[in-house]
Parts: sequence; structure tokens; C-alpha cells
Amino acid sequence: MVDITQKQNTHRTAIAQAVVKVGSIKTIEAIKNRTVPKGDVFEMSKAAGFIGIKKTPELLPDCHPLPIEHAAVAYEISGLEIIVNVTVKTFYKTGVEVEAMHGASTVALNLYDMLKPIDKEIEIHTIKLLQKTGGKSDIKNF
Repeated sequence: MVDITQKQNTHRTAIAQAVVKVGSIKTIEAIKNRTVPKGDVFEMSKAAGFIGIKKTPELLPDCHPLPIEHAAVAYEISGLEIIVNVTVKTFYKTGVEVEAMHGASTVALNLYDMLKPIDKEIEIHTIKLLQKTGGKSDIKNF
């Protein structure tokens, strides 16, 4: 792990995005109407994303355990694509980019898992960092 003992705590934010493409408008309708057999897809996936964010240092050996001060999951439907944005905030010595991307990945995987009984054409397309603020390099947009 990188030595962060001499670093100062600063407010840090990261926003990551995942794009999940479904195979049919019927799948989108099932999500909106909450008729997916496994339950409320967006609420369950949001909960899974929060677990993914919190468990990041347990799964990725170079990530520091850090306090998560805020996490949010937002969805947007565009045609057959579900756009997932995950925001993570902390006040700590190191950033939360990996936590945000891990959260977005977990949300996307949970969407896949919950939708696979009704749609065999689901694809996870993009997982990327959209925004990072805080720390020495204050990068606001990529």
C-alpha cells in the first residue's frame, strides 16, 4: 500500500458511471412497472452498490480502508441503456475513485443478475470515472 501517513485529510468526491444495455423494451417496462421476478431492480441494485463501495478494500488489496461519508446511486434510462451514476464522498487522506467505480460495477452486475431470467441479451458496456475532486490533484472532469 502507498504510505499516506503524512497526507492531510481533505474533502474528496468521485463519480463513476456504468452503462448496462438490455435486449428489449419489455425489460425496461418490467423494471419501470416493478414486475421483474427477482424484485425491485433499482432498489436492490442500489443496495448492492453500497455494499460494493464499503467492501472495496476487502477485495482490492492496495485500497486503503476509509470512511465513506456519503454514497448515492442514480439511474437514467435512455432507450435500451440504463446509465448508472455512483457518487462517493469522504473527508480523508486518499481518494474514493476506486470505491465509486467498484460501486458502479457492483450495481451493473446486480442489474445483470436480476434481469437475466427475463432477458438473455444484457450487456455491461462501460465502467468509467466521470469526476474526481479533492487532494493534491484536483481533477474536476475527465
